[in-house]
Amino acid sequence: MATYREHPYGQFNFLVDLGVGTEGPIAGFQECGPFTTSVAVIEYRNGNDKDNSPMKLSGLTRVDDVTLRRGVIGSLDLYEWLDQVRNGDPAAVRNVTIDLLNEDRTPVMTWKLMGARPVRYSIGPLNAKGSDVAIEELTLAYEQLVLM
Repeated sequence: MATYREHPYGQFNFLVDLGVGTEGPIAGFQECGPFTTSVAVIEYRNGNDKDNSPMKLSGLTRVDDVTLRRGVIGSLDLYEWLDQVRNGDPAAVRNVTIDLLNEDRTPVMTWKLMGARPVRYSIGPLNAKGSDVAIEELTLAYEQLVLM
Protein backbone atom coordinates (compact mmCIF):
# COMPACT_ATOMS: atom_id res chain seq x y z
CA MET A 1 0.00 0.00 0.00
CA ALA A 2 2.94 2.39 0.44
CA THR A 3 2.51 5.09 -2.21
CA TYR A 4 5.71 6.65 -3.52
CA ARG A 5 5.95 10.29 -4.59
CA GLU A 6 8.70 12.89 -5.06
CA HIS A 7 7.65 15.20 -2.21
CA PRO A 8 7.43 13.96 1.40
CA TYR A 9 4.05 13.56 3.07
CA GLY A 10 3.03 15.77 5.96
CA GLN A 11 2.95 14.20 9.40
CA PHE A 12 -0.33 15.82 10.43
CA ASN A 13 -2.85 13.61 8.56
CA PHE A 14 -3.22 10.19 10.13
CA LEU A 15 -5.88 7.79 11.34
CA VAL A 16 -5.64 5.39 14.27
CA ASP A 17 -7.72 2.21 14.48
CA LEU A 18 -7.49 0.70 17.97
CA GLY A 19 -8.59 -2.70 16.71
CA VAL A 20 -12.25 -2.46 17.70
CA GLY A 21 -13.66 -0.38 14.85
CA THR A 22 -13.10 2.95 16.58
CA GLU A 23 -13.40 6.17 14.63
CA GLY A 24 -14.21 9.81 15.24
CA PRO A 25 -13.08 11.60 18.42
CA ILE A 26 -12.50 8.32 20.25
CA ALA A 27 -9.65 7.47 17.88
CA GLY A 28 -8.66 11.07 17.17
CA PHE A 29 -5.12 11.52 18.42
CA GLN A 30 -2.90 14.58 18.37
CA GLU A 31 0.27 12.54 18.23
CA CYS A 32 1.38 8.94 17.92
CA GLY A 33 4.73 7.26 17.65
CA PRO A 34 7.55 6.81 17.23
CA PHE A 35 7.53 3.45 15.47
CA THR A 36 10.88 1.80 16.11
CA THR A 37 12.13 -1.67 15.33
CA SER A 38 15.63 -3.10 15.59
CA VAL A 39 17.43 -6.38 15.06
CA ALA A 40 19.97 -7.52 17.63
CA VAL A 41 23.38 -8.63 16.37
CA ILE A 42 24.96 -11.84 17.63
CA GLU A 43 28.70 -12.16 17.30
CA TYR A 44 30.04 -15.69 16.80
CA ARG A 45 33.47 -17.06 16.09
CA ASN A 46 34.71 -20.64 15.89
CA GLY A 47 37.82 -21.22 17.97
CA ASN A 48 39.71 -22.58 14.98
CA ASP A 49 38.82 -19.73 12.57
CA LYS A 50 41.87 -18.23 10.86
CA ASP A 51 40.18 -14.83 10.83
CA ASN A 52 40.34 -13.04 14.21
CA SER A 53 37.04 -11.20 13.76
CA PRO A 54 33.65 -12.70 14.63
CA MET A 55 30.78 -13.31 12.23
CA LYS A 56 27.73 -11.11 12.65
CA LEU A 57 24.45 -13.02 12.83
CA SER A 58 20.91 -11.67 13.06
CA GLY A 59 19.32 -12.08 16.47
CA LEU A 60 15.96 -11.19 17.97
CA THR A 61 13.87 -8.42 16.49
CA ARG A 62 12.64 -5.88 19.03
CA VAL A 63 10.09 -3.10 18.87
CA ASP A 64 9.85 -0.07 21.16
CA ASP A 65 6.62 1.05 22.78
CA VAL A 66 4.40 3.57 20.96
CA THR A 67 2.67 6.46 22.74
CA LEU A 68 -0.68 7.89 21.63
CA ARG A 69 -1.68 11.38 22.83
CA ARG A 70 -5.08 13.06 22.59
CA GLY A 71 -7.10 15.78 24.25
CA VAL A 72 -9.28 14.63 27.14
CA ILE A 73 -12.78 14.18 25.70
CA GLY A 74 -14.49 12.51 28.66
CA SER A 75 -14.30 9.03 27.13
CA LEU A 76 -13.13 6.15 29.32
CA ASP A 77 -12.27 3.82 26.41
CA LEU A 78 -8.47 4.04 26.80
CA TYR A 79 -8.60 3.47 30.55
CA GLU A 80 -11.08 0.59 30.12
CA TRP A 81 -8.70 -1.06 27.64
CA LEU A 82 -5.90 -0.82 30.20
CA ASP A 83 -8.28 -2.26 32.79
CA GLN A 84 -8.95 -5.24 30.49
CA VAL A 85 -5.20 -5.93 30.37
CA ARG A 86 -4.94 -5.64 34.16
CA ASN A 87 -7.76 -8.17 34.58
CA GLY A 88 -6.14 -10.67 32.20
CA ASP A 89 -8.80 -10.46 29.46
CA PRO A 90 -7.38 -12.17 26.33
CA ALA A 91 -9.48 -9.85 24.12
CA ALA A 92 -7.35 -6.94 25.38
CA VAL A 93 -4.58 -7.88 22.93
CA ARG A 94 -5.38 -6.14 19.64
CA ASN A 95 -3.88 -5.25 16.30
CA VAL A 96 -3.67 -1.45 16.06
CA THR A 97 -3.41 0.24 12.66
CA ILE A 98 -2.07 3.71 11.94
CA ASP A 99 -2.59 5.11 8.43
CA LEU A 100 -0.68 8.09 7.08
CA LEU A 101 -2.95 10.07 4.75
CA ASN A 102 -2.23 12.34 1.80
CA GLU A 103 -3.91 15.68 1.17
CA ASP A 104 -7.01 13.91 -0.22
CA ARG A 105 -7.27 11.86 3.03
CA THR A 106 -6.34 8.66 1.18
CA PRO A 107 -4.06 6.20 3.04
CA VAL A 108 -0.55 6.16 1.57
CA MET A 109 1.30 4.18 4.24
CA THR A 110 0.17 1.88 7.03
CA TRP A 111 1.84 0.72 10.23
CA LYS A 112 0.32 -2.29 11.99
CA LEU A 113 1.17 -2.91 15.62
CA MET A 114 0.53 -6.63 16.03
CA GLY A 115 -0.39 -7.94 19.46
CA ALA A 116 -0.72 -4.48 21.02
CA ARG A 117 -1.77 -3.86 24.60
CA PRO A 118 -1.69 -0.75 26.80
CA VAL A 119 1.05 -0.69 29.41
CA ARG A 120 0.79 2.90 30.66
CA TYR A 121 -1.98 5.49 30.91
CA SER A 122 -1.57 9.06 32.11
CA ILE A 123 -3.36 12.40 32.15
CA GLY A 124 -1.86 15.78 32.72
CA PRO A 125 -0.27 17.79 33.94
CA LEU A 126 -3.21 20.00 34.86
CA ASN A 127 -2.33 23.65 35.42
CA ALA A 128 -4.76 26.30 36.70
CA LYS A 129 -2.68 29.06 35.07
CA GLY A 130 -2.27 27.35 31.72
CA SER A 131 -4.31 27.60 28.56
CA ASP A 132 -3.33 24.29 26.96
CA VAL A 133 -5.71 21.41 26.31
CA ALA A 134 -5.72 18.62 28.92
CA ILE A 135 -3.90 15.65 27.34
CA GLU A 136 -4.17 11.93 28.04
CA GLU A 137 -1.50 9.45 26.96
CA LEU A 138 -1.67 5.74 26.29
CA THR A 139 1.55 3.76 25.80
CA LEU A 140 1.26 0.54 23.82
CA ALA A 141 3.60 -2.43 23.93
CA TYR A 142 3.32 -4.67 20.89
CA GLU A 143 4.95 -7.77 19.48
CA GLN A 144 5.62 -6.97 15.84
CA LEU A 145 5.64 -3.97 13.50
CA VAL A 146 4.31 -4.54 9.99
CA LEU A 147 4.74 -1.76 7.43
CA MET A 148 2.50 -1.68 4.39
